[in-house]
Amino acid sequence: MREPRDVRRQRILAVVESRGEARLSDLADDLEVSVITVRRDVEDLAREGKLRRGHGTARSVGPVERSSAPAEPPASGGAVALMVPERHTYLYETMHGARGVLNEAGMRVALHIAPQVEGAERPLVERVLAEEVRGLLIAPRWRTAAEEEADYAWLAASGVPTVLMERRPRAGSALHAMDSVCTDHWYGIHLAVDHLVGLGHRRIVLAARDDSPTARALRAAFAEIAASRPEIEDWSVMLSAAGAGPGRVREPLDLAARLRERGATAAVLHGDVDALMLVQQLMDRGVRVPQDCSVVAYDDVVAALGSTPLTAVSPPKHEVGRTAAGLLLRRLDELAGPGAGTTQRVQLLPELKVRGSATHLGIV
Repeated sequence: MREPRDVRRQRILAVVESRGEARLSDLADDLEVSVITVRRDVEDLAREGKLRRGHGTARSVGPVERSSAPAEPPASGGAVALMVPERHTYLYETMHGARGVLNEAGMRVALHIAPQVEGAERPLVERVLAEEVRGLLIAPRWRTAAEEEADYAWLAASGVPTVLMERRPRAGSALHAMDSVCTDHWYGIHLAVDHLVGLGHRRIVLAARDDSPTARALRAAFAEIAASRPEIEDWSVMLSAAGAGPGRVREPLDLAARLRERGATAAVLHGDVDALMLVQQLMDRGVRVPQDCSVVAYDDVVAALGSTPLTAVSPPKHEVGRTAAGLLLRRLDELAGPGAGTTQRVQLLPELKVRGSATHLGIV
């Protein structure tokens, strides 16, 4: 099922805003569409004044973030490396938040995009460290728990101040004592479930990915919370088709069939693009949203753009990046001081954006 046009254009805007400028060919690769499709989208967005066209490029119309007086480069030289996975609009927002804080502090930012292959971050980090960077902000992809565990030891030994963004390493691991900033995803699922239960829903399913730490955290949180709520009569966790990684083939998710099978009246869907496509699938099968099924999305990157704007849990993506950059700057300041401060594992609370995709049970 193709991604809706409005969703695709919102992703284009997010990428261009985060990078300042992007080649049309790169956008086409990121979005897995043709260059012709991207060119049409960029032309339309340019006519709407949302970006600027260049020769084979799209440029942000936003002002370049600058401090009131240009800051002198730090005496010790070097840059802060900022590393995020490719094709990850959610983390591009986090990256943009971090970049703003670093720019305000006069730090030079070296952006690195990790490709979608297993173990991609390690060689990139090793190359970055050879360039004598002063610090590292990183959001590893970590498609599987095994990939995550494999990265703990070498990342802990980076040798420069490092802060993890939107990642919460396993308790007791080599990264437990590394500064990190993450959304409290347990609380996010609590918000979604509590909202649906408050609307009278007693049979709820979660359709979620399994290819990121966030997805795994959401699945575990939903199982714990749903099992602990006496009001919930039946719940289940299912794998969304979009959770399939490279080289892994899955049968398309038939959410409508699962809803009928479980007698469910509500669903929590992760993430936004998957949620919009699954809602479209439901409607294609005659299941109305929210009349027949209430839906809460998780991510809130493009949830508001659906033909039925989706109620969504909205992690503080931008603030995660800002907070992580602030922690890194503090660490860099401490290098010139008498000693290191206390490690911080910060959790920021998401919020629920109520829109039109969830309603009281029985209301038509």
